[in-house]
Amino acid sequence: MTTTVLLAGATGDLGRRTLRELLHHDVRLRVLTRPGGTAARVDDPRVEVISAAYSDHRALTAAAAGADVVVSTVSGVRPVVVDAQRALLAAALAAGVERFVPSDYSADYRRVAPGGNRNFELRREFAADLDAAPLRATSVLNGMFTELLTGEAPMVLFARRRVLFWSSADQVLDFTTKDDVARTTALVALDPTAPRVVEVAGDRVSARDVARTLTDLTGTPFRLQWAGTAGTLSLAGRVGRLLAKDRDETFPAWQGMQYFADMFSGRAQLHHVDNDRYGPHAWTSVRDVLGQHLARNS
Repeated sequence: MTTTVLLAGATGDLGRRTLRELLHHDVRLRVLTRPGGTAARVDDPRVEVISAAYSDHRALTAAAAGADVVVSTVSGVRPVVVDAQRALLAAALAAGVERFVPSDYSADYRRVAPGGNRNFELRREFAADLDAAPLRATSVLNGMFTELLTGEAPMVLFARRRVLFWSSADQVLDFTTKDDVARTTALVALDPTAPRVVEVAGDRVSARDVARTLTDLTGTPFRLQWAGTAGTLSLAGRVGRLLAKDRDETFPAWQGMQYFADMFSGRAQLHHVDNDRYGPHAWTSVRDVLGQHLARNS
């Protein structure tokens, strides 16, 4: 049976990947874009591009009418993660949509105490709205995007051949590539029996494992470097947030500190990973991503 999906955030990185994955299935896809924003360009008769402002409840409701599921891949801070998704949820309810997939795509924020991670707090706040709404919701939790290890995440120092860790070099960390998250999201969108949370992890490794992998890939020793405790990193993240000139950046340095503090403390670790929920799949590993990065920069 054809599933009608309303996809929000399709012009973003994860959104484009999710759109592509959805089109591998029997879907009728509506892509939501903001007036004046970058329009999604898809040469497929199953795709309808709809322009509607998140402040326009009537237009949003019309966009959602007849959809089986709303999938959100929007990215940002409060005006997007909370305010825009609340508007999208209100429209879905008004249109009688039965399911909603929020833009979570993170480590397990449910186990992290309030006050220590801004992006987790925003997801938790919207999750409370979803849990109170009369529809089925499914969040996809995947740890950290594996690609961040090669750039934005403050863990691998390629030039210095160091792998940083906080507290313990043996703490298990969850990583999943954006393509694997997009695939999972598409399958969740097509699954009317999906539970409240689907946890996946393309790879589960420690800092020690990462150092060994890089040593093996390069033939040059990558050494572990203790950078403090998860507690001191969390404190540094809070201080960085207080001193930041622009607190509305999506992923500033202090947000990365908060994220790694929660991962290395074990608070945000996934505990109910179900990679086989939708059948066997060749998940992309941390080794794969690091190897590709090294090959591109050799």
